[in-house]
Amino acid sequence: MIDSNVTRAGAVLTIDLDALCDNWRLLRRQAEGAECAAVVKADAYGLGAERVAPALYRAGCRSFFVAHLTEGIHLRAVLPDQTAMIYVLHGPHPGSERDFVRSRLVPVLNSLPQVKAWQTLAQWEDGVLPAVLQVDTGMARLGLSEDEFASLIAHPALLEGLALQFVMSHLVSAEAQHDPVNRRQLARFEAALAQLPGMRGSLANSSGIFLGGEYHFGLVRPGAALYGVAPVAGQANPMRPVIRLQGKVLQTRRVDAGTAVGYGHSWMACRPSRLATVAVGYADGYLRSLSNRGLARYEDVPLPLVGKVSMDTIIVDVTDVPEARIVEGAFVDLADPINGVDAVAERAGTIGYEILTSLGRRYARQYIEGGRIQPD
Repeated sequence: MIDSNVTRAGAVLTIDLDALCDNWRLLRRQAEGAECAAVVKADAYGLGAERVAPALYRAGCRSFFVAHLTEGIHLRAVLPDQTAMIYVLHGPHPGSERDFVRSRLVPVLNSLPQVKAWQTLAQWEDGVLPAVLQVDTGMARLGLSEDEFASLIAHPALLEGLALQFVMSHLVSAEAQHDPVNRRQLARFEAALAQLPGMRGSLANSSGIFLGGEYHFGLVRPGAALYGVAPVAGQANPMRPVIRLQGKVLQTRRVDAGTAVGYGHSWMACRPSRLATVAVGYADGYLRSLSNRGLARYEDVPLPLVGKVSMDTIIVDVTDVPEARIVEGAFVDLADPINGVDAVAERAGTIGYEILTSLGRRYARQYIEGGRIQPD
């Protein structure tokens, strides 16, 4: 039976949870004994944390990272085991500390004010509260600066009442394996850990896992690689593709050579052509920068995107496909195992992360788990 949501929708996004869990297992093996967590922030990179996180849990993952408190509260409600560890990367905003306790969330403390506020709450609770400490080793984004960390070490009472789970930092350019900044950050992180003897560390993101065992420490935090994004620049992608995006053909037409197409007439047919209008646009997260650069596929035939991406539609050149094969209601592939998120991103002038997190909510979503397709 055909799912009615697919029949009604202008486009379909299929998310392969089996492939995603296989990616997590590959990363866990690559991490050489370190605990392998999963970053599921931004609604699991746009793919649906309420489906992704439980699937990863069933695969064996027990630690999850989100960015915002609200994401953590939502995730706590959908994970099957209330003892799963959920870490909130942005830490507690002033006044939100008790929400962490109520939902059993662990904050990543990024500044001395956050450390002091969390310690104050521990004193009020008359107990010990778990936390993660982030130190900045070169990103200059989040985490204690060198001076703040030195002050913390000089005043160990600031850590009383805190049960530090580990110390973490974030790599700047781990996807570029030969960038010397990786070694500098590793040295700075090792120096920070040496000030807290016996403390577990976490430095490696997806790409950092592939830098080697010395970057793994006690816990690794893969994100984009779970969802099929290549972790190492210039190398074959070891990850399985996770998404397939298909757009529905609304209309086909023949045009003469010299016919201009779309807003601004930015493309002109150089031959008699057959064009298909597809029900996907920038309102669906199909980026406008793909105008005249995007590529769709129908079976084994590439279909160049012609003209500008509109809010709700794109136009592709289907001249090279026999007319009877692409008709109104047919689906063309906009991202698939051959034309993956990294390839789409390269044409759009961006990164696979943005392609995934831009995917809109108008798609009919379906998930593959246990080898079977399940509607959202």
